[in-house]
Amino acid sequence: MSEKMPGAAGDLAEEFPHIWNAYQMLGRAAADCGPLTDRERRLVKLALSVGAGSEGAVHSHTRRAEAEGIEKEALLQVAMLAIGPLGLPRAVAAKTWIEDLD
Repeated sequence: MSEKMPGAAGDLAEEFPHIWNAYQMLGRAAADCGPLTDRERRLVKLALSVGAGSEGAVHSHTRRAEAEGIEKEALLQVAMLAIGPLGLPRAVAAKTWIEDLD
């Protein structure tokens, strides 16, 4: 790991690198188990983060999506799609979390 990740995840990775490595391997295996593209996987992970109500995960997947060239409009659409299944308050929160990184 060449660059320190922010927050508690970065702390865990430094303190327990063997656990972090196993976690990364699991993530790679899950990503490779089906036909979704990288873009689709990133948007799904963002949506799952919104559904879980995890501001930190929404920030993380927003940063990664933008680094991968996914347009902001697609990220905001994920937040808007949350209105039906999760309700307006959760969707508004997700929108603000996505926009936090502007």
